[in-house]
This record gives sequence, C-alpha cells and structure tokens, in this order.
Amino acid sequence: MDSVTLTDNRNGKQYTFGILHPTMGQDVIDIRPLFKQTGMFTYDPGFTSTASCSSEITYIDGGKGELRYRGYAIEDLAQNKSYLEVCYLLLNGELPTKDELIAYDMELRKRSFVHEGLKNLFYAFPDKAHPMAMMSSAVSALSAFYSEHIKMQSEEDLQVMRRRLLAKVPTLAAFAYRRSLGIPFIYPDLKRSFTENFLYMMHAYPGQDLKIPEVQVRALDTIFTLHADHEQNASTTTVRAVASTGAHPYAAISAGIDALWGRAHGGANESVIAQLEYIGSVGRVDEFIARTKDPDDEFRLMGFGHRVYKNFDPRAKILKKLLDELKDELGIDNELLEIAEKIEAVALSDDYFISRKLYPNIDFYSGLILTALKIPKEMFTIIFVIGRTVGWLAQWIEFNADPEKKIARPRQRYIGPEPREL
Repeated sequence: MDSVTLTDNRNGKQYTFGILHPTMGQDVIDIRPLFKQTGMFTYDPGFTSTASCSSEITYIDGGKGELRYRGYAIEDLAQNKSYLEVCYLLLNGELPTKDELIAYDMELRKRSFVHEGLKNLFYAFPDKAHPMAMMSSAVSALSAFYSEHIKMQSEEDLQVMRRRLLAKVPTLAAFAYRRSLGIPFIYPDLKRSFTENFLYMMHAYPGQDLKIPEVQVRALDTIFTLHADHEQNASTTTVRAVASTGAHPYAAISAGIDALWGRAHGGANESVIAQLEYIGSVGRVDEFIARTKDPDDEFRLMGFGHRVYKNFDPRAKILKKLLDELKDELGIDNELLEIAEKIEAVALSDDYFISRKLYPNIDFYSGLILTALKIPKEMFTIIFVIGRTVGWLAQWIEFNADPEKKIARPRQRYIGPEPREL
C-alpha cells in the first residue's frame, strides 16, 4: 500500500499514513489514525483540503473545468438527455431504457399531487413570505404526512420515498410561489412532463389550458440538469451531516434547502440579476469594474469565480451557449443582456480577472435565462432546489448505505481563555 511519512519537527518522530487512490482525481491521505498515533488533529477551516466521504455520484476537476455524473460528462448529458433521465441515472447508477423512462415519468406525474392538508401550511404563511422559507417548511412537513418514511424498512420503501419527494418538490415550489402572490394554487396536469408541469403550475390561471413553449421547457430542463448534483458543496454536506444523526430524509433535505438559501451558495444567481439591475446601463459597467478592482471598495462583482473551478465552469459554458441560441426565442431583456455581455467581455480579456481565474460561473447566465422565463428573482433559489433535490436524495441514500459512516463531528482549535479561577 502506498503511504506518506510525516515528521514531527518538535521531537523528530515519524508517522506513516496510507494513501487511498480514487478512480479519478487526487489521491487522498488516510488520516483516520492521526489522533491515535500523534495526539493531534488537522486544522482545515472550510474543509478545503479534507475529503469527508467516498462517493460514486459526481466527479469534479476544478482545474480542467470538468463535471461528470456517474462518469458521464455534463456536456453530453445536458445536450442529449432530459432532466428525468439524469435523475434516474443519479439515483440508480445507470441511464434508463426507453421503457424504464416511460414508466418512471408516468409514476412521477401521478405522485406530483400533494396531500390537501399541506395547503393549510401554505395558508398559514403571510403574504409576501419568501418562497424559500415556505419550501423548507413544506419539505420538512412531508414527514408528518408520510410518517412511514421516518423508519424505512425495505428497499421498496426507499424507492417510494425518493420518487415521492422528487415528484412533489416542483408542486410545493409552485405552491410557495403562488402563495407569496396570494393567488390560487394550480394542481399538476398529468398530460404534462416534469419541467413543463412546473412552468404550468407557476404561470397558469384556474381553468386555463396554458401552452408552454417548448423552448422554455428545454431551457429550464437544462438548468435543472446542470444543478442536479455538485459533489460535497455546502448544502450537500449539510444533508449528509443531518443524515449522520439518523434523521429522516425530509429533515435532511429541508436542512439542505436552508443551507442553499445563502447568497454565497444557491442565492448567488438572485444576487447577479439584482446587481445587473443596480448597474442599470452599459455606460456604467466600467465604473463598477473599477470598483471591483479597488481593494478599499466593498463592492464585489457577482457571478464570477468559483470555490472549486479554477477554469471556466463547464455548466456556465453550456448556459452561455444556450443563451446565445435562445435569446431571441426566449425574449431576453435586451438591457440586462447588454450589461451582462459588456461585463463578460471585460472579464474574459482583463488581466485582473484572468490572473485571479475569475471566470463567469453558472449563476451569471442562469439568472438571465430564468428572468426570460418570467421567473422572479425570489424564485431563483427555488429553481436550484428543484434541480438539486435528486442530488441530495442520491447523497442521502449513499451515506446511509456506507459501512464507514459516522456522525458528523469536526474537531476544533480552541483559542479561548486558559483555565482560570473565580
């Protein structure tokens, strides 16, 4: 077995630790025996150099700008497969056959209806309540309506739970949106596909047979696919941490929704559009670029750079191409688009951004497409929730099946007062 030897410079003692090899990516030093051997912990704020688990789901190479689901490149999946096919892949490990996809699609359509009692939960919220607050509460409340999922005893129970949650999240999301406006709920339509149904439940009026343009369905379906999973990010780590306590999946995924809400995570695309609106015109772009470069100015340009990708975000490349292809058909706001294109052109040619690897990320482009779909800013993170639910489910299932799983319990470096007497 490959190993690495560390020397304690305080006393010259040496300690040997094994090296674990992945199928792709960086080798990992196995420090599980570290405390027992040395009496010390590692110090790693933000877990930037720590692998918390082994996973078969998603692979990212930030240096190359590479993202794969179960081995498949995100570019191939986004171009050639639907979001539902990607869901099946993430949850089952393989893409569905034609017959499997038809059966999967029909089951999710039938399970998209929610218990009538859940409507009372939404009515309890005040007008203008943020949809994310309602969404987190509604997902957590599912455990009260489907209490059999708190203690699942069989593989079939697990399968039903994940199909049920995946199907109901878009309905809950649409209900949250309509409740925030104080308008009647629209029930799912069994004749419509997963993504089309969500747009229908958002935008239709009671009794209206609203036709959703295929170009809109394609655009949103792609966004769902790009958001489906992204390795051990903050919200996924939250889901796994809550799962480590033995909590049921609705509680874990509700916690993931709360973690996603932060503007440094899922709320970033909402901030991008708000910032473009704040800039207001192409003529002011240079002013805000200068502010970005000023170390004494607190202004930060949203939608650039990424914690993992030190190259162009592959998801951003896909959305950029989609935006270029569909901007006329979607009716993209020309003023916002012109501001975004000017910022993009500067960032891709200016050494300040290039040297810092501040490339446009997925949030920079997704907000423009969502705005064109008449989805308001406060719903942007909800869209992220819909797409990411399948990833959270896959991660929750994988964690619970892991024979090495332990309750999440990071250590700390204490820097408070030394012992003192009263």
